Amino acid sequence: MKVALGLKAHSGWAVLVVIGTAGNELQVIDRRRIELVEEGAAWARQPYHAAERLNPKEAREVVKRGTAAAYRIARREIKLTVKRLHEQKHEVVACAVLVANPMPDWSTEEILAVHFRMHKAEGVLFPDALARAGKECGLNLIAIPEKLLNEQAEKKLAKPLADVMKEVNTLGKLIGAPGGKDQKNAALAAIIALLGQK
Repeated sequence: MKVALGLKAHSGWAVLVVIGTAGNELQVIDRRRIELVEEGAAWARQPYHAAERLNPKEAREVVKRGTAAAYRIARREIKLTVKRLHEQKHEVVACAVLVANPMPDWSTEEILAVHFRMHKAEGVLFPDALARAGKECGLNLIAIPEKLLNEQAEKKLAKPLADVMKEVNTLGKLIGAPGGKDQKNAALAAIIALLGQK
């Protein structure tokens, strides 16, 4: 079966939904939470906050370690997911990641100087790690700005949003709780990646 991954990141973890098609029917193949930081490394969920009161050299090192860990773990998790799907005889055709607005080219010092910038940097870090991991695993990456998700759904799927969301909600009812906004958005991103690229 052809399948696509949909990913919605948070600080240190992400929602993963895998959608496939059998004929004209959409199916949820997998749905789970994936961790993007090592157990016992809670600081890595917010590396800029962890670096906030350190001297500039130490701060850069903490941010560098946190960023490298996020990239490494995201790559490992995507690779394991793709391997599992291949073992189940699925063909992974795309990976959709909901992304934040890009960051200005600020240095670590400039980010740490303004608290809001730290939140923004951490909000970009994990989606970027997932997107990079998708590319490195050889997947067709579809980066969808989260604020434009509904607009992209209508445009790429050539259907009114209400019809698309009806399908997403039906899928959610079939698989049961939890079926919150994150799961729905990740599922919608996966559907766009699976059906909207023709």
